[in-house]
Amino acid sequence: MGTYRALTIAGSDSGGGAGIQADLKTFQELDVYGMSVLTALTAQNTLGVQDVLPIPPEFVAKQIDSVLSDIGVDAIKTGMLFNRPIIETVVEKIKQYEIKNLVVDPVMIAKGGAPLLLEEAIAAVRVHLLPIAEVVTPNIPEAEVLTGLTITNVEQMKEAARILHGWGAQHVVVKGGHGGGAEVTDILFDGSAFVEFTGTRIETQHTHGTGCTFAAAIAAGLAARKTVREAVEQAKAFITAAISDTLGIGSGHGPTNHWAYKRRRNLQDMESR
Repeated sequence: MGTYRALTIAGSDSGGGAGIQADLKTFQELDVYGMSVLTALTAQNTLGVQDVLPIPPEFVAKQIDSVLSDIGVDAIKTGMLFNRPIIETVVEKIKQYEIKNLVVDPVMIAKGGAPLLLEEAIAAVRVHLLPIAEVVTPNIPEAEVLTGLTITNVEQMKEAARILHGWGAQHVVVKGGHGGGAEVTDILFDGSAFVEFTGTRIETQHTHGTGCTFAAAIAAGLAARKTVREAVEQAKAFITAAISDTLGIGSGHGPTNHWAYKRRRNLQDMESR
């Protein structure tokens, strides 16, 4: 079988709840060897982002070359890419190494409201990044920015998914966590059919890093040879457990619990014996 390998190309979260820290924790919990390429350093905690220091695109490229020329990869997840030169550099390298399993989390705004993608970079996401994505995972606000639509219900989420697929993404997951109501519905679109994943809304402020973690879990699934639907189902279970079993860390939007999914599975295995 060998060792499954996943790479995150994203920003660093000094608070450990999002970014490459969340991605690496997720890879580890899903039995995938994790590697990282930093695109930006952030000074942040559960109260917000205090500062951002982008990495020069040339050094982003060197990190990618270092990993892929030696260790190789089974899936890549992109997160905070911050500006157009970094996006174009990442796209160039992904094409150079002919990466197929690319999960794009179009990170734009932090939980506290700080911008994590410059305005001039949004077009680069549409034009350069989406056409090479196997899966793109916008939440409702991100889908609205990318498509220009106003999204208030599942049908509008589906319309956004059609547009994003039309721009080149092979699979689109529009996440419904920013919607209202007692239930949350995420949708998966493969260009011909929709699959809905509906669950009960979990009332908590400790949701920092949910988008990063969800996309990383999909990438881990693809690295482990799961189908996109199987990877999304696993990611949905992983993030639901992570949100449900809160850690209660920090005074603001605290991180999710990356241990929760495996602990639940271990408990179920013990009870079934």
